[in-house]
Amino acid sequence: MAATVEHLKATAPTFEIVSQLEADGAVVLEGLLDADVLERFNAEIDVGLAQEVEGKAALSPAIQWFMGAKTRHMTGVAAKSRVFAEEVLIHPALLAVCDEILLPNCMNYRLNIAHVLDRGPGSEQQLMHRDELVWVHLPNPHPEVQVASVIALEDFTAENGATRVVPGSHRWDRERQPEPDEIAIAEMSAGSAIVYLGSTMHGGGPNVTDDRRRRGMHMSFNLGWLRTEENNYLSVPPNLARTLPEKAQALLGYAAHDALSAGGGYLGVVDTRDPLELLKSGEL
Repeated sequence: MAATVEHLKATAPTFEIVSQLEADGAVVLEGLLDADVLERFNAEIDVGLAQEVEGKAALSPAIQWFMGAKTRHMTGVAAKSRVFAEEVLIHPALLAVCDEILLPNCMNYRLNIAHVLDRGPGSEQQLMHRDELVWVHLPNPHPEVQVASVIALEDFTAENGATRVVPGSHRWDRERQPEPDEIAIAEMSAGSAIVYLGSTMHGGGPNVTDDRRRRGMHMSFNLGWLRTEENNYLSVPPNLARTLPEKAQALLGYAAHDALSAGGGYLGVVDTRDPLELLKSGEL
């Protein structure tokens, strides 16, 4: 019997969602984005996606291959969509999960990366991987450092490349690879999301349709003292960040990581001050 991933309503109590994450390493949250938010978000990113080409150049040929030759890839989403910056990035259900998983090991967390992945027909199965391996130099074992998600911006099906996830793999030895029956297909309706830990194995599925693209958005958060995958200060520079809600500014990394109350120090200050204050005063 093939593996399955549990589905919960996005309105479920946070403790239920977190318990499922801790047990399986992944959970589908149904109805995370309502129909109105989903429609407005898709409309905003239509223009940007239309300008992207499949398999565009990346940091290295390996990253280009990893993203996929048939994938249109749009980054810097907070700079291109007000709906994302003001409604999706700061979604209370996702942040409540991050509070429980990440805050025991940091003073605040922030956006690691948000990017739209529009996988066209002929897209191959992505390499199964753990997102937290971008910080490969962390010692093992270590606490959870990342909460990630893939939000379905249209219906995800087995045929059009729904995300594959390996329940329980967050507890495996790193060398172990999944058997076919240990891989679950996260089929879900538009507006739902597969939420998973950075230590959970997953990958984009193959798109075997003739004419259907699969539009989704990966968004992940990490401990506030880790460097992020996307340089959000350049993707969303101060003159643009200044126009966003303060919570969005903080998640984009403009908040200092102040651990003084925990006996530590501070990170990310400007002239020994919190950049959030400087944005508010107009000094930044």
